[in-house]
Amino acid sequence: MKIHEFERGLQDRVAIVTGAAVGNGRAFCERLAEEGAKIIIADIADATETVELVKQAGGEAFAVTVDCTNPKDVKKLVQTALQQYGRIDILVHNVGMYDEEPFELISYEQWKQMLDVNLNSLFLVVQEVLPVMKDAGFGRIITLSSNTVWLGTPYLAHYAAAKMGVIGFTRSLASEIGRYGITINAVTVGLTATQRPANANQSSTILQHILPMQAVHRADEPEDIANVVAFLALPASGIITGQTLNVDGGAARH
Repeated sequence: MKIHEFERGLQDRVAIVTGAAVGNGRAFCERLAEEGAKIIIADIADATETVELVKQAGGEAFAVTVDCTNPKDVKKLVQTALQQYGRIDILVHNVGMYDEEPFELISYEQWKQMLDVNLNSLFLVVQEVLPVMKDAGFGRIITLSSNTVWLGTPYLAHYAAAKMGVIGFTRSLASEIGRYGITINAVTVGLTATQRPANANQSSTILQHILPMQAVHRADEPEDIANVVAFLALPASGIITGQTLNVDGGAARH
């Protein structure tokens, strides 16, 4: 098949983007809408502004208030999407939390919360969406991880553990669902312009640790990541699954 014969864009596809009220998630919504996808914006926070931005750009979107660590909320999210559009073609799971803490000061409650938000939420959402995609014989799942899993970045033992779990989950599930026409890939994100660490002193240490490693000496912009997410959702990426793509300015090239 010649390149020009490939299906282009995401016209009439339906995408759920979690954690999309602000930041990277918002950029994902706008970028997927540019390709023609209808967007369901799922966030525990108010996503009205993201909905309006998508609509202003000529796209179609609506928001669902959901705590992705709550099984009942996740079930409601999927039911609402099906009631609205009758299908779910794309899932971009962007829900996550980020926190810096020396290992000895991490409480067990902090540890459990980090796993719950970054990893358990992924399990819940994918398990609810997957039967819909299997019935349709098509699906694109994109998970968000972090390049800190490769770099050994200080103060992030709990965060890196959860984000490495995302990669393991992605690689293993790919082997189960490929036969149904469903792909799943992870994007490991580097230091992003949207991150706002609470501890300024530790944040300075993170910057000093990561930026010199990068071939491109700047933080990732949301648009950088959104372009990769859109590619993984497009028909042209249909043979790619179980992979982890670094979008980090070359920090993890070593």
